[in-house]
Amino acid sequence: MNFLAHLALSGNREGIVMGNYTGDFIKGKLTPVRTSSWSDEYRVGVELHRFIDTFTDTHPTVLQAKRILAKTHPKVAGVALDIYFDYFLANHFSEYYPEELSQFVSRAYATILRNKIVIPAAMLPMAEAMIRHDWLNHYKTIPGIQRSFDGLSRRFHFMAAIRGAENELLRNETLYEDCFMEFYPSLQVASTEFIQGAMLPTLDV
Repeated sequence: MNFLAHLALSGNREGIVMGNYTGDFIKGKLTPVRTSSWSDEYRVGVELHRFIDTFTDTHPTVLQAKRILAKTHPKVAGVALDIYFDYFLANHFSEYYPEELSQFVSRAYATILRNKIVIPAAMLPMAEAMIRHDWLNHYKTIPGIQRSFDGLSRRFHFMAAIRGAENELLRNETLYEDCFMEFYPSLQVASTEFIQGAMLPTLDV
């Protein structure tokens, strides 16, 4: 899953939100020594990020969609599919959450800005660009995700093949949308259960 989904699946605790948001930039084992200065919520957020990635990467519906996408974009199918799923989440947001996308995005940006101190230095320029160029709202449009693909292809040479991945989405949008809508509710439930199991029973997610 991409940034919008990770943020949306975090619940309302800011520490969990930030841990999940920054999770891609935190590699390696989460040893007690390494996490000793982290809040419990931040640690749970990083663990949640890893749980979401594993749950997604091993789900049969996602694997089926990835096999189809790999026919046109074999080296980058997983990354492209993550962005497709953010596109569908943005367009169906109020079906899964009790607010409009724009309201959620405004809150997410405010949370990120309030907690910049916990964002890894290597991620900070990207986080600032996300807010400055309003990536999360732009995931709702084909031109918006095209900019994401173009940006990835420019920043990382190994992502060159992702340029133009929006065309495969346009060709088979219904197929990928059906996969997303079959898969996402199960990820919502699993993420909520993960948070509840990791934190105090009274945690409001």
